[in-house]
Amino acid sequence: MDASPSTGELGKADVPRFVIGSTMRHVLVMTSTGAAGLIAIFIVDLVSLLYISWLNDPSMTAGVGLATVVMFFTISINVGLMIPIGALVSRALGARRPDDARRLATSCTVLMAAVAAVVSLVLLPLLPLILNAMGAGAQTVEVARSFLWIALPTNALMAIGMAFSTILRAAGDAKRSMYATLSVAAVTVILDPILIFALDMKANGAAWTINIARLAYLYVGYRYLTRSHDLLERPKLASILRDARPFFAIAVPAILTNIAAPIANAFFTSIMAQFGDQAVAASAIIDRVTPVAFAGVFALAGAIGPVLGQNWGAQRYDRMRQTLKDALTFTVVYVGSVWLVLFLVQVPITEAFKAPPETAEIVRFFCQLSGFIWFFISLVFVANASFNNLGYPLLSTFFNWGRATLGMIPFAYLGAHWGGPNGALIGIGVGSVAFGIAAVITAFWTIRRLERQAAPAV
Repeated sequence: MDASPSTGELGKADVPRFVIGSTMRHVLVMTSTGAAGLIAIFIVDLVSLLYISWLNDPSMTAGVGLATVVMFFTISINVGLMIPIGALVSRALGARRPDDARRLATSCTVLMAAVAAVVSLVLLPLLPLILNAMGAGAQTVEVARSFLWIALPTNALMAIGMAFSTILRAAGDAKRSMYATLSVAAVTVILDPILIFALDMKANGAAWTINIARLAYLYVGYRYLTRSHDLLERPKLASILRDARPFFAIAVPAILTNIAAPIANAFFTSIMAQFGDQAVAASAIIDRVTPVAFAGVFALAGAIGPVLGQNWGAQRYDRMRQTLKDALTFTVVYVGSVWLVLFLVQVPITEAFKAPPETAEIVRFFCQLSGFIWFFISLVFVANASFNNLGYPLLSTFFNWGRATLGMIPFAYLGAHWGGPNGALIGIGVGSVAFGIAAVITAFWTIRRLERQAAPAV
């Protein structure tokens, strides 16, 4: 029976948003609003690289692409830190414990900012070693190093903005979370051409734009949380220490899960670097096109977490299973549609970036193959979102690292050996098949196990 909780005593307004109504509707609303914000950010990143490519310097384009690999590593850690915030806050709200939700939101934000600051401090002195290990040329490495020395120090500000956006989503306020994310896009659209071209700052101008956009993100998210929700309080050391254990119990495996992708990306970049700056430039373009095209998948992984978390708190296991089914339905339709679009626009994409012949050939091949690659990667994303929000973060770590190592490294390496850069792309797709299917099957198993554990003993 799919009856909503009684509203006689509590009133309908007190019922957590995701434990009533259509689960598909919740998935679509949360995903569409999340995707809108992500697409805005990814598009401005794409436009930033487009601007850089117009400088007609392949080493500049490759350098920004190299810097992006490192930035992807820091953002992946931040996303891993977001996961416990969404899981813990949404679960507390689902169980109707607003005081706990407020305390957890505040403590987890402080912890997330602290970890992000430490990550930046560790990475900065290691940049020469990291960048040179990717095998790019000296000029490309120098562009990347300069870019990162400007952008990495504000990683903690980005972390706080991401934390605020996650708290809004955990409360079911997808619209305001989207607006906070859109502030990043608005700032970037305005400032990028001014700093890159008008002030002739080139790649460094794009890096300074990132810093200013992060400040805007933090400010807008804070204003929404304090004006529209009562989910922040003054930080207390005792609360932070108390909440650190449940936070890191989810965050550590979630971070280990998430850094698999940037490490795999760095490995792939090193493979492409063997074929010269034009291949690295192609990899940079693919890295910008992919998140724009498949933003719906990234958003879906974040969208179903609060829905699953609130229904777990309310012990609605039937709705949890249906949420997972709805997410898979969305994945099939979305990835298939994007694949068709990329196939149709493969030539205009390369022309927009003024890509030289070798770069253009690799980018076009990716567009032709993208749906095959990303369907199975998307299955892993959906399953990982379930694992992270339902108390099985180590399974997420296993599947992500499995795909990024056993499912990628040997296949990409052999593909590159036999078929060059295009062969490496084929290898990524082939290696993802088994892990994607196994991850989804395991996700349904975890929900069944939670339901059995919650059933009263006979």
